[in-house]
Formats: sequence, structure tokens, C-alpha cells
Amino acid sequence: MLLLDRATGIWKDDVFAHLPECLRPGDVLVLNDSRVIRARLFGLRTPRPDEQSAATGRIEVFLTEQIDTWDWNALVKPGRKLRVGDGIEFTDEGNTTLHAQIVAASERGERTLRFGPVADFEKRLDTLGHMPLPPYIHRGDRPSDRERYQTIYAKRRGSAAAPTAGLHFTPEILAQVRAAGVEVCTITLHVGLGTFQPIRVADTAQVRLHSESYEISEECAEQINAARGEGRRIVAAGTTTTRTLEHCVATVGDGPLRHHSGTTSIFISPGFQFRAVDALLTNFHLPQSTLIMLVSAFAGRDNTLAAYRHAVQMRYRFFSYGDCMFIS
Repeated sequence: MLLLDRATGIWKDDVFAHLPECLRPGDVLVLNDSRVIRARLFGLRTPRPDEQSAATGRIEVFLTEQIDTWDWNALVKPGRKLRVGDGIEFTDEGNTTLHAQIVAASERGERTLRFGPVADFEKRLDTLGHMPLPPYIHRGDRPSDRERYQTIYAKRRGSAAAPTAGLHFTPEILAQVRAAGVEVCTITLHVGLGTFQPIRVADTAQVRLHSESYEISEECAEQINAARGEGRRIVAAGTTTTRTLEHCVATVGDGPLRHHSGTTSIFISPGFQFRAVDALLTNFHLPQSTLIMLVSAFAGRDNTLAAYRHAVQMRYRFFSYGDCMFIS
């Protein structure tokens, strides 16, 4: 773990086990309790009415967001061959266990899939699906990834990727955090494409992220309100938590946070005025990503670049299963 003081730009090499010592009594540590679903499916395209062949053509589907009981936004490959009205079968050892139909297509290349109703959809998805590991992990998911790619406090199903800053926590470290007088609460943001979307435009004002669903509990809202009123720090575990909190505070203005749910597509880049988060735990991110833009906004561009250069020199591990940085 790299410690970075954003006021001075001074960094220090440390280990994550010392995180409780970096926090202060009265801090509120906010975690994202979203749980990753087995969002990657492999199926066969079913024949159209004017076709006589059996199901054919291997299709890869990556579920990105549930938008209704049986409707999901998804990325599909090969996308060019799939039209609205096409069906896809997902089978286990030759038996059809799920069927979906493409009911809409977006300008961004996503498809909306409508699954046929079944009583045990989540169980079948767990049987058929694969963990959606990031594309830079060039291997299939392993049985160990099914829990390793989840935070220890993950509860609410819905994410297409893990909120990776939380992967560092163990039950013992969380117990030490609480013993140090730090309050711990959870929000939910189901991580989708918006979090990992690369920046493809020169003008960041033109960046448009996919929306992601979130919920803030009444308990967490009250804890944050009390801490903000008393000048105590809000510590966000991860960029997903940061985006959710900043979106919610911007929505209520000077008013208190309340228990509510909604969607956010907030994009945070240098020049952003943080109103909710005082300290940030985050992994080291891909270049030209919205994530590193958020970190640069929080820590300062020069501080962030210097810290990253040091991390490269010291052979820190980057990305989802990598090391982290605590910025205060």
C-alpha cells in the first residue's frame, strides 16, 4: 500500500495491514457491498423463422445491468450478426436451461436481452455463468475467483465487476478498524460499464458514462450526516463509493442525505469540487481511464503522476488484483 498526503504530495510505502493506524477515531469508512454476478455467458443463436437449421453460432454475452425483472442490458459477440428478434440458448451439458431474445439495440452497441421466465433464474445463472474477470486477465475464471473476486462484505447481487479497493479487506482488518473507533457503513453501487469505460475523446466535457444503480441505506445516511456536521472524515473505499457519495451530496445540496436509490452517471475529473469524501482508498488504475481521472481530481494531477511513477519503480502491482493507495 502506498500512502499519499495530497496536501504535501509526500508518499510513503506501507502495507495494507497498517490501514487501521492510518484512520482516525470518528472517521466513517464507507464500503460498497455490491456482489459480482456470473455475468459472462456462452450460448448459441437460435434459428430465425425463415431458417431451417438447428441452433448454431457461438455467442458470448456479458450482462452489464438488470433493467427489469427479465430484461438485461448486455454486450454480445459477434454483435454484428445479432439483430432485434434473434434468440439465444444457454445450455448446460446439452440441456437448454436459459433462453433470451434480443428486444432492443442501443447506439453504443449494447443489446437488451429478455430472458424467458424461470423460477430459479439466479441459480441457473450461477450454474451457466462465468465470473467477469477484466479483459487484461488472459485466462478463464478459476473456482477460486468465485470468492476471490468478491469483497468479504459483498451482499447485494448486481455488479458486472468487483469494487476492487475492497478486495484488500479481511475480517481481521475490519475488526481492527472498528476497534480503532472508526464507524463502518455500506452503500450499494452495482458496478457496470461506466466505471471502466476508457476515455476516447480529447475534451473530457464530452465524456458520457453509462448509468449505474445505487442505494444508500438510512443507517449509512445518518452516519454520514452526523460526521459531516461534526467535521469528521468520510473515508471512501474505492472510486465506486466515491462516485456514489459525491453524486448524492450534489443532489441534496446543503441538505442531509436520506435513504434512497437511483442511478448515477457522474464523471469526476480534475477541477471537480469534492463535497463528500475526505480520504480515498483506491487501487492503481489503467491509463486513460475515468478511474485515474477521478484519482487525479482528488489527489491532484502532479501528485498522482508522481505517485504512479514511484509505484512503477517499486514494482507495485496494478489493476484489479493489485496493490492499493490510501490518499488523505
